[in-house]
Amino acid sequence: MVSTSSDAASRQHGSPHPPRRPRRWWWRLVVAVLVMLVLTGTVVGPSVAGALLAPGTDSVAARLAEWGRDHGFDGLITWLEKQQYEHNPPPTGGVPIGGIPRVARAPVTPSDPSNAGGGLPAPPLLHPPAGLSPLPGEGQWNTVATVHGRPAVRVAHVRPDRDHTSFVVGVMWLDPTLVRGQLHPGFQDPGGTSLAATSLTAAEQHTVVAVFNGGFRLNGASHGGYFNQGHLARPLVDGAASLVLRTDGTADVGAWNREVRMEPDVVSVRQNLVPLVDEGQVNPTCHSGGRAQWGSTVGQAAFIDRSGFGVTADGGEIYVGGPALSVCNLGLILQASGVVRGMELDINPNWVSGAYFQPTPDGPLRGFRLFPGERVAPEHYLSPSSRDWYAFYTRT
Repeated sequence: MVSTSSDAASRQHGSPHPPRRPRRWWWRLVVAVLVMLVLTGTVVGPSVAGALLAPGTDSVAARLAEWGRDHGFDGLITWLEKQQYEHNPPPTGGVPIGGIPRVARAPVTPSDPSNAGGGLPAPPLLHPPAGLSPLPGEGQWNTVATVHGRPAVRVAHVRPDRDHTSFVVGVMWLDPTLVRGQLHPGFQDPGGTSLAATSLTAAEQHTVVAVFNGGFRLNGASHGGYFNQGHLARPLVDGAASLVLRTDGTADVGAWNREVRMEPDVVSVRQNLVPLVDEGQVNPTCHSGGRAQWGSTVGQAAFIDRSGFGVTADGGEIYVGGPALSVCNLGLILQASGVVRGMELDINPNWVSGAYFQPTPDGPLRGFRLFPGERVAPEHYLSPSSRDWYAFYTRT
């Protein structure tokens, strides 16, 4: 069960894709940047221009915010984000217009001769928040990608809590016996050289089935390190929540040097904050922890876009992404999905993104957003990404 209470003012949500809210945050950021330019002189101008003209599909607001954080204005950016949230919290009450989203299903062919053996059992049905009756289709898993006819990626949708009932969170289940994961770097975060591309290559587009965002920036916000394919971009931190990928493409999550550690088959380690779910229990500091635990953007109690990842007892891999989530509610949805060890990834609608892909016989790759109102389009991963991300590919 997923449940909590909210302090947000009661308003109705009138669209399956949240209506465009006042751009106070964007304009305040623009004004702040202009003031910084005046105060710091022409040296800053080319730097800002470089951020705005960098490759990729990041929004102007996201580019300016990242530039500000990298140039000593982290406190100002955080204050602006808090002001935006306090003056425009997510509405409570209502229902998702259009109901639970319909997904692009992939046909399952269990009679395929190549289906013999392998494959994990289906995950358990997800329940709506406590006290709510399920909407049609809520919590039901739908296969969106197959390998040899077997379900490789499943997607389900639930409401985040009993208050923010007009929002929908996406949950994506991946079968590691049929897909393999890879950590892709961003050209800015972590930057440097890597054996992996910052976007999906032409060859990878033939086998990719799912993607999702990485964690906080590596400028100290993540309180952790980063290792990928032999390159240590940031020192790994004992006890930090760590998403580990092994040479066989399977994922694991745990506290570094406690539940997971550097072993010969570890190919990448992405650390972010502290464990959110451990031994199937949600970390109780989700209510009270500080920025070292859950970040400084707008606090762990804020109901905003968040994402997380975890592993189940049978090895299933779960990604959760969606709006109007507190840290606790994110942990509860991971737990309800069967996760025994899980972690928070990123915060902010500019960065929280999950997508699944389906091939077309003769046309381009088709990508689908994981949840309604998701700002980052699947096509984002077809061009260079400024920040790191994960892709999952079919096993051959």
